[in-house]
Amino acid sequence: MNMSLFEKFGTVFKYMFSSFLPIGMFVLSLLLLCILLVNLKVKNKYINIASIGVYLGFALGITISYSEYVQLCINGFVKAILSYIYFPSTFVYFLIFAFITALMIKTIFSDKMSNIKKIINYSCFSILYFLFMSFIVLCVYSGVDIYDTVSLYKNDIILSIVQISNLLFFVWILITVFYELYIFYKKKFD
Repeated sequence: MNMSLFEKFGTVFKYMFSSFLPIGMFVLSLLLLCILLVNLKVKNKYINIASIGVYLGFALGITISYSEYVQLCINGFVKAILSYIYFPSTFVYFLIFAFITALMIKTIFSDKMSNIKKIINYSCFSILYFLFMSFIVLCVYSGVDIYDTVSLYKNDIILSIVQISNLLFFVWILITVFYELYIFYKKKFD
């Protein structure tokens, strides 16, 4: 299937108008998009609730109709996470630290973030930076090739550093999610 990007767009466009079902799905999607865009100005909470109902209804319909497919997707997702936890990828590890760097910059310049959240972010990010620098220094000092995952897995210290970093990052994500939920419900009910 050697198609250019334009050919792929053309194929999808042809499919959209090939029969009644794709045309109907396209019209319904476009209608929902227009309603949501108009609701940005109107700000009707019933429209928001109805649109959430449509999306959740679609997801529930897919889950019920194609339960084997959903199970397969969930199993694949869990396997990928467990595979990364037990056999971390240096590429993903680097992406995590690029993400952390962006969040650190956001934390430093944020005026809306509470001091408690800033302290948590600064603490977690400082520890994660230390562990990442330790990972790089150990790889260089031990002569371990960063691109060779087998040699990384043989070094217990390097593997432990990566796994502890991932665990700390996961804990930070959980803390952030629960903190944001707390702030959301505090604003909503106060």
